[in-house]
Amino acid sequence: MIEVGDVVVSLDIFREKFLCDLNVCRGACCIEGDAGAPLESEEVLEIEDALPVVWNDLAREARAVIDRQGIACVDQEGDLVTSVVSGKDCVFTCYDEKGCCSCALEKAYRVGKIRFCKPISCHLYPIRVKDFGRFKGVNYDRREVCKAAVVLGRKSGLPLYKFLKDPLVRKFGEEWYEELELIGEELRKGGYL
Repeated sequence: MIEVGDVVVSLDIFREKFLCDLNVCRGACCIEGDAGAPLESEEVLEIEDALPVVWNDLAREARAVIDRQGIACVDQEGDLVTSVVSGKDCVFTCYDEKGCCSCALEKAYRVGKIRFCKPISCHLYPIRVKDFGRFKGVNYDRREVCKAAVVLGRKSGLPLYKFLKDPLVRKFGEEWYEELELIGEELRKGGYL
């Protein structure tokens, strides 16, 4: 474990290689799992503000879930998460003509319709952040659905922390990320990676 400010970072963030391969996984991280995407409390208001813009892009079943329980709920572990459809799809999941899923929020963000990209937990995936009060922990969440991303990452030699630069900067700030990069370089030079 490495400390970067008040964040404890797993060495896996530096060691593991990763590059999403949507042609293979088809966005499975949006639909696999036992709950919706973890949310930070302030994200709920941003998503609610964006909801009218993305409403027509959502599946009929997703709109029904939102009408019934809202965009978020508390899961079995007591965490705030996005609501899901039939215990599977996040309510913001949408599918293209090839059956690849993506996020309705991110699609609207990319074309400039909203200012909120998507929940930070989604943007950071497969990194998970856990708040321990005095510090935060950053870990790599290994999942079978991301196997192709690991293979492609190894071929390209792209470390996980570099693949996820933008969301790490979004979460922790530019200075924090610069320190993370320096540590990664020192670990590489020292032969630890």
